Amino acid sequence: MNNVNGCLKLKSPSHDHVISTQKKISDIWYMKNYFAAVLIFFCLSASAQQDPLYSQYLNNPFVLNPAYAGLTNNLNFSLGYRSQWAGFEGSPKTINFNSHISLHDNKMGAGLMVISDQIGNSTINEIFGSYSYRINVTDSKILSFGLQAGIANYQIDNSKVNPFDSGDPLFQGNNSETKPSFGFGAILKDDKFFISLSVPRMLSTTIETQGKQASLYTQHYYLMGSYLFFLSERIRFKPSTLLKFVSGAPASVDLNASFIINEKYQAGLLTRSFNTYGLFVQALWNDSFRFGYTFEMPTGSSVGTNFTSHEITIGYRLNALGFHRNNGVLSY
Repeated sequence: MNNVNGCLKLKSPSHDHVISTQKKISDIWYMKNYFAAVLIFFCLSASAQQDPLYSQYLNNPFVLNPAYAGLTNNLNFSLGYRSQWAGFEGSPKTINFNSHISLHDNKMGAGLMVISDQIGNSTINEIFGSYSYRINVTDSKILSFGLQAGIANYQIDNSKVNPFDSGDPLFQGNNSETKPSFGFGAILKDDKFFISLSVPRMLSTTIETQGKQASLYTQHYYLMGSYLFFLSERIRFKPSTLLKFVSGAPASVDLNASFIINEKYQAGLLTRSFNTYGLFVQALWNDSFRFGYTFEMPTGSSVGTNFTSHEITIGYRLNALGFHRNNGVLSY
Protein backbone atom coordinates (compact mmCIF):
# COMPACT_ATOMS: atom_id res chain seq x y z
CA MET A 1 0.00 0.00 0.00
CA ASN A 2 1.44 3.45 -1.00
CA ASN A 3 0.70 6.92 0.49
CA VAL A 4 0.37 9.46 -2.36
CA ASN A 5 -0.55 13.14 -1.55
CA GLY A 6 -1.92 12.08 1.80
CA CYS A 7 -4.27 9.55 0.27
CA LEU A 8 -4.07 5.81 0.52
CA LYS A 9 -3.66 4.01 -2.79
CA LEU A 10 -3.96 0.25 -3.16
CA LYS A 11 -1.14 -1.41 -4.97
CA SER A 12 -2.34 -3.56 -7.88
CA PRO A 13 -1.17 -7.16 -7.64
CA SER A 14 1.17 -8.31 -10.35
CA HIS A 15 0.05 -10.74 -13.07
CA ASP A 16 2.44 -13.42 -11.77
CA HIS A 17 1.09 -12.98 -8.25
CA VAL A 18 -2.51 -13.43 -9.46
CA ILE A 19 -1.60 -16.54 -11.46
CA SER A 20 0.30 -17.97 -8.48
CA THR A 21 -2.61 -17.34 -6.12
CA GLN A 22 -5.12 -18.89 -8.50
CA LYS A 23 -2.88 -21.93 -8.90
CA LYS A 24 -2.65 -22.37 -5.11
CA ILE A 25 -6.44 -22.12 -4.77
CA SER A 26 -6.86 -24.60 -7.62
CA ASP A 27 -4.36 -27.01 -6.03
CA ILE A 28 -6.10 -26.75 -2.66
CA TRP A 29 -9.50 -27.32 -4.27
CA TYR A 30 -8.18 -30.34 -6.20
CA MET A 31 -6.51 -31.89 -3.14
CA LYS A 32 -9.62 -31.40 -0.99
CA ASN A 33 -11.84 -33.04 -3.57
CA TYR A 34 -9.31 -35.77 -4.30
CA PHE A 35 -9.13 -36.82 -0.67
CA ALA A 36 -12.92 -36.54 -0.39
CA ALA A 37 -13.25 -38.82 -3.42
CA VAL A 38 -10.78 -41.30 -1.94
CA LEU A 39 -12.71 -41.26 1.33
CA ILE A 40 -16.02 -41.86 -0.44
CA PHE A 41 -14.47 -44.64 -2.51
CA PHE A 42 -13.12 -46.49 0.48
CA CYS A 43 -16.34 -45.94 2.42
CA LEU A 44 -18.25 -47.51 -0.45
CA SER A 45 -15.74 -50.34 -0.57
CA ALA A 46 -16.02 -50.82 3.17
CA SER A 47 -19.79 -51.16 2.86
CA ALA A 48 -19.23 -54.26 0.75
CA GLN A 49 -17.24 -55.87 3.56
CA GLN A 50 -20.38 -56.73 5.51
CA ASP A 51 -22.27 -60.00 5.27
CA PRO A 52 -25.93 -59.69 4.36
CA LEU A 53 -27.94 -58.82 7.45
CA TYR A 54 -30.83 -61.06 8.53
CA SER A 55 -33.28 -61.02 11.42
CA GLN A 56 -35.12 -64.31 10.91
CA TYR A 57 -32.02 -66.48 11.05
CA LEU A 58 -33.52 -68.01 14.21
CA ASN A 59 -36.15 -69.73 12.11
CA ASN A 60 -33.70 -70.61 9.33
CA PRO A 61 -30.09 -70.75 10.61
CA PHE A 62 -29.04 -72.12 7.21
CA VAL A 63 -28.52 -68.51 6.03
CA LEU A 64 -25.61 -68.28 8.52
CA ASN A 65 -24.42 -71.86 8.95
CA PRO A 66 -24.04 -74.64 6.32
CA ALA A 67 -24.16 -77.25 9.10
CA TYR A 68 -27.93 -76.62 9.24
CA ALA A 69 -28.41 -78.25 5.82
CA GLY A 70 -30.95 -81.05 6.26
CA LEU A 71 -31.12 -80.65 10.02
CA THR A 72 -34.91 -80.28 9.84
CA ASN A 73 -35.15 -83.89 8.56
CA ASN A 74 -37.13 -82.91 5.45
CA LEU A 75 -36.92 -80.84 2.25
CA ASN A 76 -37.09 -77.09 2.83
CA PHE A 77 -37.47 -74.11 0.50
CA SER A 78 -37.23 -70.49 1.63
CA LEU A 79 -37.33 -67.09 -0.08
CA GLY A 80 -36.53 -63.91 1.82
CA TYR A 81 -36.40 -60.20 1.09
CA ARG A 82 -34.95 -57.54 3.38
CA SER A 83 -35.15 -53.77 2.94
CA GLN A 84 -32.93 -52.07 5.50
CA TRP A 85 -33.39 -48.39 6.39
CA ALA A 86 -36.25 -47.93 3.92
CA GLY A 87 -36.25 -44.40 2.48
CA PHE A 88 -32.52 -43.92 2.97
CA GLU A 89 -30.87 -43.45 -0.46
CA GLY A 90 -28.57 -46.34 -1.30
CA SER A 91 -29.78 -48.41 1.67
CA PRO A 92 -29.10 -52.19 1.71
CA LYS A 93 -31.52 -54.58 0.01
CA THR A 94 -31.09 -58.35 0.13
CA ILE A 95 -32.79 -61.25 -1.65
CA ASN A 96 -32.03 -64.78 -0.43
CA PHE A 97 -33.30 -68.05 -1.90
CA ASN A 98 -32.22 -71.27 -0.25
CA SER A 99 -33.16 -74.90 -0.12
CA HIS A 100 -31.80 -77.85 1.83
CA ILE A 101 -32.65 -81.52 2.22
CA SER A 102 -31.90 -84.34 4.63
CA LEU A 103 -30.22 -87.38 3.06
CA HIS A 104 -29.06 -90.92 3.88
CA ASP A 105 -31.53 -91.72 6.66
CA ASN A 106 -31.14 -88.21 8.14
CA LYS A 107 -27.39 -88.61 8.61
CA MET A 108 -26.32 -86.10 5.97
CA GLY A 109 -27.67 -82.98 4.32
CA ALA A 110 -27.20 -80.91 1.18
CA GLY A 111 -28.24 -77.39 0.32
CA LEU A 112 -28.21 -74.56 -2.20
CA MET A 113 -28.26 -70.81 -1.57
CA VAL A 114 -28.48 -67.86 -3.98
CA ILE A 115 -28.02 -64.30 -2.67
CA SER A 116 -28.21 -60.84 -4.17
CA ASP A 117 -27.09 -58.09 -1.78
CA GLN A 118 -27.08 -54.44 -2.86
CA ILE A 119 -25.89 -51.35 -0.99
CA GLY A 120 -25.23 -48.01 -2.62
CA ASN A 121 -23.35 -48.56 -5.86
CA SER A 122 -22.15 -52.03 -4.82
CA THR A 123 -23.86 -55.35 -5.58
CA ILE A 124 -22.77 -58.84 -4.51
CA ASN A 125 -24.32 -61.89 -6.18
CA GLU A 126 -23.46 -65.26 -4.64
CA ILE A 127 -24.28 -68.92 -5.16
CA PHE A 128 -23.28 -71.67 -2.72
CA GLY A 129 -23.63 -75.41 -2.46
CA SER A 130 -23.55 -76.96 1.03
CA TYR A 131 -22.94 -80.37 2.57
CA SER A 132 -23.40 -81.44 6.19
CA TYR A 133 -22.69 -84.58 8.18
CA ARG A 134 -24.17 -85.47 11.58
CA ILE A 135 -22.95 -87.41 14.57
CA ASN A 136 -25.29 -88.67 17.30
CA VAL A 137 -23.46 -87.64 20.47
CA THR A 138 -26.21 -89.16 22.63
CA ASP A 139 -29.74 -90.38 21.97
CA SER A 140 -30.98 -86.77 22.04
CA LYS A 141 -27.94 -84.66 21.11
CA ILE A 142 -26.73 -84.17 17.53
CA LEU A 143 -23.46 -82.64 16.36
CA SER A 144 -23.51 -81.44 12.76
CA PHE A 145 -20.58 -80.22 10.65
CA GLY A 146 -21.08 -78.32 7.42
CA LEU A 147 -19.08 -76.98 4.48
CA GLN A 148 -20.17 -74.65 1.71
CA ALA A 149 -18.44 -73.60 -1.49
CA GLY A 150 -19.37 -71.32 -4.34
CA ILE A 151 -18.60 -68.09 -6.11
CA ALA A 152 -19.26 -64.44 -5.38
CA ASN A 153 -19.46 -61.69 -7.97
CA TYR A 154 -18.66 -58.18 -6.70
CA GLN A 155 -19.86 -55.25 -8.81
CA ILE A 156 -19.26 -51.52 -8.42
CA ASP A 157 -21.42 -49.29 -10.64
CA ASN A 158 -19.95 -45.79 -10.66
CA SER A 159 -22.86 -44.45 -12.73
CA LYS A 160 -24.84 -44.49 -9.46
CA VAL A 161 -22.33 -42.16 -7.78
CA ASN A 162 -22.49 -38.38 -8.13
CA PRO A 163 -18.99 -37.11 -7.20
CA PHE A 164 -18.23 -33.40 -6.98
CA ASP A 165 -15.60 -33.79 -9.69
CA SER A 166 -17.28 -35.82 -12.44
CA GLY A 167 -13.92 -36.32 -14.15
CA ASP A 168 -12.25 -37.91 -11.14
CA PRO A 169 -10.56 -41.12 -12.34
CA LEU A 170 -11.54 -42.95 -9.15
CA PHE A 171 -15.17 -42.89 -10.29
CA GLN A 172 -14.72 -43.73 -13.96
CA GLY A 173 -16.16 -46.93 -15.40
CA ASN A 174 -17.48 -49.96 -13.56
CA ASN A 175 -15.77 -52.86 -11.81
CA SER A 176 -16.71 -56.53 -11.65
CA GLU A 177 -14.76 -59.27 -9.88
CA THR A 178 -15.74 -62.93 -9.44
CA LYS A 179 -14.04 -64.79 -6.60
CA PRO A 180 -14.33 -68.26 -5.04
CA SER A 181 -15.90 -68.52 -1.60
CA PHE A 182 -15.77 -71.20 1.09
CA GLY A 183 -17.46 -71.51 4.47
CA PHE A 184 -17.57 -73.77 7.53
CA GLY A 185 -19.94 -74.32 10.42
CA ALA A 186 -20.80 -76.59 13.35
CA ILE A 187 -24.01 -77.06 15.34
CA LEU A 188 -24.74 -78.87 18.60
CA LYS A 189 -28.43 -79.33 19.42
CA ASP A 190 -31.11 -81.33 21.12
CA ASP A 191 -34.83 -80.75 21.65
CA LYS A 192 -34.24 -77.83 24.03
CA PHE A 193 -31.01 -76.05 23.12
CA PHE A 194 -29.14 -74.98 20.01
CA ILE A 195 -25.50 -73.81 19.71
CA SER A 196 -24.05 -72.69 16.38
CA LEU A 197 -20.57 -71.55 15.34
CA SER A 198 -19.83 -70.56 11.75
CA VAL A 199 -17.62 -68.67 9.32
CA PRO A 200 -19.82 -68.56 6.19
CA ARG A 201 -17.18 -66.90 4.01
CA MET A 202 -13.62 -67.76 4.96
CA LEU A 203 -11.67 -65.97 2.20
CA SER A 204 -10.77 -62.30 2.31
CA THR A 205 -11.33 -60.53 -1.01
CA THR A 206 -9.72 -57.43 -2.53
CA ILE A 207 -10.19 -55.49 -5.75
CA GLU A 208 -7.81 -53.23 -7.67
CA THR A 209 -9.15 -50.12 -9.36
CA GLN A 210 -7.15 -47.20 -10.76
CA GLY A 211 -4.02 -48.80 -9.31
CA LYS A 212 -5.42 -48.90 -5.76
CA GLN A 213 -6.20 -51.97 -3.67
CA ALA A 214 -9.46 -51.96 -1.75
CA SER A 215 -10.93 -54.63 0.52
CA LEU A 216 -14.21 -56.12 -0.67
CA TYR A 217 -14.74 -58.63 2.11
CA THR A 218 -13.36 -59.59 5.53
CA GLN A 219 -14.28 -62.78 7.42
CA HIS A 220 -17.24 -62.70 9.80
CA TYR A 221 -17.53 -65.09 12.74
CA TYR A 222 -20.93 -66.04 14.20
CA LEU A 223 -21.74 -67.61 17.56
CA MET A 224 -25.42 -68.28 18.23
CA GLY A 225 -27.28 -69.93 21.06
CA SER A 226 -30.90 -70.44 22.10
CA TYR A 227 -32.93 -72.44 24.59
CA LEU A 228 -36.53 -73.64 24.78
CA PHE A 229 -38.51 -73.36 28.03
CA PHE A 230 -41.67 -75.49 28.09
CA LEU A 231 -44.06 -73.24 30.00
CA SER A 232 -47.08 -75.42 29.35
CA GLU A 233 -48.31 -78.05 26.94
CA ARG A 234 -49.16 -75.32 24.39
CA ILE A 235 -46.68 -72.51 25.12
CA ARG A 236 -42.90 -72.40 24.75
CA PHE A 237 -40.52 -69.53 25.55
CA LYS A 238 -37.41 -69.18 23.41
CA PRO A 239 -34.65 -66.66 24.30
CA SER A 240 -31.59 -66.50 22.06
CA THR A 241 -28.51 -64.48 21.25
CA LEU A 242 -26.19 -64.01 18.28
CA LEU A 243 -22.65 -62.64 18.50
CA LYS A 244 -20.97 -61.43 15.32
CA PHE A 245 -17.27 -60.61 15.10
CA VAL A 246 -15.38 -58.98 12.23
CA SER A 247 -11.89 -57.50 12.20
CA GLY A 248 -11.78 -53.72 12.56
CA ALA A 249 -15.33 -53.34 13.90
CA PRO A 250 -17.02 -53.65 17.30
CA ALA A 251 -18.72 -56.93 18.08
CA SER A 252 -22.43 -57.02 17.26
CA VAL A 253 -24.83 -58.57 19.78
CA ASP A 254 -28.38 -59.66 18.94
CA LEU A 255 -30.79 -60.46 21.77
CA ASN A 256 -34.11 -62.12 20.95
CA ALA A 257 -37.00 -63.56 22.93
CA SER A 258 -40.18 -65.14 21.58
CA PHE A 259 -43.23 -67.17 22.55
CA ILE A 260 -44.36 -70.17 20.50
CA ILE A 261 -47.99 -71.27 20.66
CA ASN A 262 -49.30 -74.68 19.59
CA GLU A 263 -46.05 -75.28 17.68
CA LYS A 264 -47.51 -73.12 14.87
CA TYR A 265 -47.32 -69.45 15.81
CA GLN A 266 -44.36 -67.46 17.04
CA ALA A 267 -43.99 -63.81 18.09
CA GLY A 268 -41.10 -62.03 19.76
CA LEU A 269 -38.91 -58.98 20.29
CA LEU A 270 -35.32 -58.29 19.28
CA THR A 271 -32.53 -55.79 19.69
CA ARG A 272 -29.25 -55.45 17.81
CA SER A 273 -26.52 -53.99 20.03
CA PHE A 274 -29.24 -51.76 21.56
CA ASN A 275 -29.04 -49.57 18.44
CA THR A 276 -32.03 -51.23 16.76
CA TYR A 277 -35.24 -52.65 18.21
CA GLY A 278 -37.90 -54.70 16.52
CA LEU A 279 -40.53 -57.40 16.56
CA PHE A 280 -40.90 -60.58 14.53
CA VAL A 281 -43.67 -63.07 13.85
CA GLN A 282 -43.93 -66.41 12.09
CA ALA A 283 -46.87 -68.66 11.28
CA LEU A 284 -47.13 -72.23 9.99
CA TRP A 285 -50.11 -73.38 7.87
CA ASN A 286 -51.11 -76.90 6.91
CA ASP A 287 -47.88 -78.13 8.47
CA SER A 288 -46.05 -77.06 5.28
CA PHE A 289 -46.29 -73.33 4.48
CA ARG A 290 -44.70 -70.70 6.68
CA PHE A 291 -44.63 -66.91 6.63
CA GLY A 292 -42.37 -64.64 8.66
CA TYR A 293 -42.11 -60.89 9.05
CA THR A 294 -39.73 -58.64 10.97
CA PHE A 295 -40.09 -54.92 11.65
CA GLU A 296 -37.08 -52.99 12.96
CA MET A 297 -36.66 -49.40 14.11
CA PRO A 298 -33.15 -47.97 14.55
CA THR A 299 -32.40 -45.44 17.27
CA GLY A 300 -30.77 -42.04 17.00
CA SER A 301 -27.37 -43.64 17.60
CA SER A 302 -27.85 -45.54 14.33
CA VAL A 303 -29.51 -43.82 11.32
CA GLY A 304 -32.56 -42.46 13.13
CA THR A 305 -36.11 -43.66 13.66
CA ASN A 306 -37.32 -42.41 10.27
CA PHE A 307 -35.57 -45.25 8.41
CA THR A 308 -37.23 -48.52 9.42
CA SER A 309 -36.29 -52.00 8.20
CA HIS A 310 -38.54 -54.79 6.96
CA GLU A 311 -37.82 -58.46 6.33
CA ILE A 312 -40.25 -60.97 4.82
CA THR A 313 -39.73 -64.71 4.39
CA ILE A 314 -41.95 -67.36 2.87
CA GLY A 315 -41.19 -71.05 3.01
CA TYR A 316 -42.42 -74.50 2.15
CA ARG A 317 -41.42 -77.90 3.49
CA LEU A 318 -42.37 -81.45 2.65
CA ASN A 319 -41.45 -85.04 3.40
CA ALA A 320 -39.86 -85.90 0.08
CA LEU A 321 -38.16 -89.12 1.22
CA GLY A 322 -39.40 -92.03 3.29
CA PHE A 323 -37.30 -91.17 6.35
CA HIS A 324 -38.33 -87.48 6.34
CA ARG A 325 -40.63 -86.01 8.99
CA ASN A 326 -42.06 -82.58 9.73
CA ASN A 327 -41.82 -80.95 13.13
CA GLY A 328 -43.56 -77.88 14.50
CA VAL A 329 -42.35 -74.32 14.21
CA LEU A 330 -40.51 -74.67 17.50
CA SER A 331 -38.06 -77.19 16.08
CA TYR A 332 -34.57 -75.94 15.29
